[in-house]
Amino acid sequence: MDRATTIFQQHRPRLLGLAYRMLGTQADAEDVLHDAWLRWHQQDTNALDDAEAWLVTVTTRLSLDRLRRAKTERQHYTGPWLPEPLVGETEQPEAELERVESLSLSFLALLERLSPEERAAFLLVQVFDYTHAETAAMLQIAEDACRQRVHRARQRLREGRPRFTHSPDAQRRLLEKFRDALESASVESLQALFAEDAVHLADGGGLVRATLRPLHGGERVVRLYSIIAQRYRHLPIVHRLQWLNGAPALLTWVDAKLATVAWIETDGERITSIHSLRNPEKLARLEAVTNPEIGASLS
Repeated sequence: MDRATTIFQQHRPRLLGLAYRMLGTQADAEDVLHDAWLRWHQQDTNALDDAEAWLVTVTTRLSLDRLRRAKTERQHYTGPWLPEPLVGETEQPEAELERVESLSLSFLALLERLSPEERAAFLLVQVFDYTHAETAAMLQIAEDACRQRVHRARQRLREGRPRFTHSPDAQRRLLEKFRDALESASVESLQALFAEDAVHLADGGGLVRATLRPLHGGERVVRLYSIIAQRYRHLPIVHRLQWLNGAPALLTWVDAKLATVAWIETDGERITSIHSLRNPEKLARLEAVTNPEIGASLS
């Protein structure tokens, strides 16, 4: 590889990690990296004092442009919008815990509360450890304006964060019980799993059957999954726990086709919220590299 390609490949994991967190889908993130590569290829790299800063700046601005368009499109999206699970790694193995946690599907869904400008400033400062001055330069804004954006982003995220945070092991244990309850179609087991104020969100994208609004209340969530369990009880179904975005998730295949990816939040004892991704367009990439019988299993 020539020098320019070597430099780009060296920084590619960080660039992809930034673009994915900005956009919530790997396809969009890879499109941004392709555009960044084209601009990098046209750049006189010998004239740059800091190649990383240049690449991060271009990737951020391209992501911002794409996210602004996506925000408009998502206003007309059918039902709740949930992020697309990541296929592959965007971080080096020694990545800090905070950056790994910021890849979680729950965190990416929470980032949707932010404006594109707040999201960029927050990620650069809080996740990728750039200073306010460096971030302001990348975003072409005053440093004070950058600090304000990061502050507003923190406030918005704090308001939307789950009341409880527990380890992936706690999530795994409850997902295993949830899987068993679905397989046995046991209403009692489901009732024991969900908190009274549990919330269910589903993303079908208007392409498959899914609830169009958040479902509030453990009783309503249990009723929904009782119906689902009964409906699919006699079909060829495989449930499998796997790591996705640094946390456990439950993947469900129906007739050997990936139908749902579900992840949860918990108070340590019960499920407080469950996210169900059913949009086949978002599941297609994951389906291509997973198998209902083999894979990165948790069980």
